[in-house]
Amino acid sequence: MATPGDSSVSPDRWSRGAPFVARTATIHRPLGPVAYDCVKVIVVRDGSAFLFSEFGQQTVKPGDVILLGANVLAGSEPEGHITVTTIYLDTDYMLDQVRWQYAAYLEDRLDAQEFAETIYTEPAQILRLGEDRTGMLMPWVDEMVRLSIDGHPVGDYLRLQALWFQIAYVISPYIKVSPVRISPSQRVHIRPTLPRNRRFAPLRADVRRAATLLKEDPARRWTLEDLAAEVRISPSRLSSVFVEAYGKTPLAFLTMVRAERLAKLLRETDLTVTAAMQRVGWHSRSHATRLFREYVGVTPGHYRTMGAQTV
Repeated sequence: MATPGDSSVSPDRWSRGAPFVARTATIHRPLGPVAYDCVKVIVVRDGSAFLFSEFGQQTVKPGDVILLGANVLAGSEPEGHITVTTIYLDTDYMLDQVRWQYAAYLEDRLDAQEFAETIYTEPAQILRLGEDRTGMLMPWVDEMVRLSIDGHPVGDYLRLQALWFQIAYVISPYIKVSPVRISPSQRVHIRPTLPRNRRFAPLRADVRRAATLLKEDPARRWTLEDLAAEVRISPSRLSSVFVEAYGKTPLAFLTMVRAERLAKLLRETDLTVTAAMQRVGWHSRSHATRLFREYVGVTPGHYRTMGAQTV
């Protein structure tokens, strides 16, 4: 979900100081789709909106909580307005919680990564808690917002973590998990992982450069070999370290970038759908429509109609 508050919170800014931050905002216009490199828990407080992501298009209203994994494209179109509180959670922090929650069964952090990939197969979910149960969360999310704005991540860390644990305790029974195993090679090609393992290491310079190249020129006919040559490592090595950093292969990451760019063109220009697809590097309309729908939840034509209805 292109969540209310995204414009004022940059994960690059807050993740250096704390593994979580919360913001409340009211939105009156369509947003997204955008993807963030963090897990997001979004509590709907007032109003309603159409939410579109990998699960298609659904309506959200008070009583709902939205769970979005890292690097999941999502957007929203308010029905008048919607007020939400968004909690942004660092993926490494979330993975460590899995590690310690199942410490009796898991040997180490790598085991936790594999375990999380096994059970969390739906990186975009709407949790229908109901207004009474969601109302229980409000004092905790309000305090979390206040402490996040105060900006004392060290001094307030234990209280922020306690608040998050209380919220997680209420919503966790509603999160869909699966006993079905999806292999890592399948997962990184089709959907983002939740969460992924960064091993608490800085992103490699060549990986950052590869992601920047894809973002700066998504229309280029990229191959893994071309991208690897640009950053001067082997294609197999680039694929491995890129998945470790971003939770998906370079070409899957490129698909996400193209879908986000296409949505922006459909919102902000008068280009035809076909012309907009070609602008972002897709030259087959049927292929582009299928990929856009997989990542955004609606077809490009439907997405443009949604924007036109708000004019």
